[in-house]
Parts: sequence; C-alpha cells; structure tokens
Amino acid sequence: MIQIKHDCREELREADLKATPARLGILQALEHTSKPLDVNSLISYLKRHNIKADDVTVFRIMHMLSDRGLVTPLQLGEGKFRYEHSGREDHHHFICESCGSIEDVSDCNINVIEKEIQKKKGFLVKRHSLEFFGICKSCRH
Repeated sequence: MIQIKHDCREELREADLKATPARLGILQALEHTSKPLDVNSLISYLKRHNIKADDVTVFRIMHMLSDRGLVTPLQLGEGKFRYEHSGREDHHHFICESCGSIEDVSDCNINVIEKEIQKKKGFLVKRHSLEFFGICKSCRH
C-alpha cells in the first residue's frame, strides 16, 4: 500500500473545494493504493465505507479533482480512465495484456530523456506518460 502524508481536507481547501465525504473518500482511496483506480473501483470503495455518492457524482468529482490537479487521469488502453493521486512519486506502469494487472515501474531513467528533449528541441517538459504492455510473470507460467 502507498501512503501519502498529508491532510485531505487541507488539500481540498487549498484547491478551493469543499471537503465533502465523497471527495475525502475518493482521495483517501487513491492515496492508499498502489494501483490506478477506475471509477467503478472508487464507487465500490465509497460503498464499502458507507459514503453515499451516485455514479454521476463520482464522475463529476473525478473531473473536478483532475481539473484542479489533485488526481492524474490515465488511459491504459482499456477504453476507460483510471486515476492516481497526483502526490505520488514519478513512476510508470506495466500492464499485462493477458490478465490486466497493473504494476508500477519506478526505476526508469526518463529524466535523462526529458533533459535531452529540452536541450535539443527547446521544449519544457511539464509531465509525461509512459506505459509498458506485455505479459506478466504469472501469466507466462
């Protein structure tokens, strides 16, 4: 499990958002997982924790949190968005094309490539996304 050390209420306040139970629950779900979560997983999390929010509300919250930079939306070739808390350390993902499992890849030397892009092309890289697709160890055996 991943633990981001901060106060969710304060984080919402700084983003000029009210700290509703659903917003707090979603941020807490995202900070306590090592995997990007889709909306259905977040809805299930809220239900398990007795937090009332219908599907439309959760979609609106995710859009709002994404717009305010509190969560990062990811598209991993599944035809849906998954989300991670924006406070997580920089990392990438390996996605198994057989079982759909997702693993973090954090030992990637992308910073060198970013510096080269800035130096050679003059671009200022603000963020990047890199995913690896293949077959996980469990599915290969």
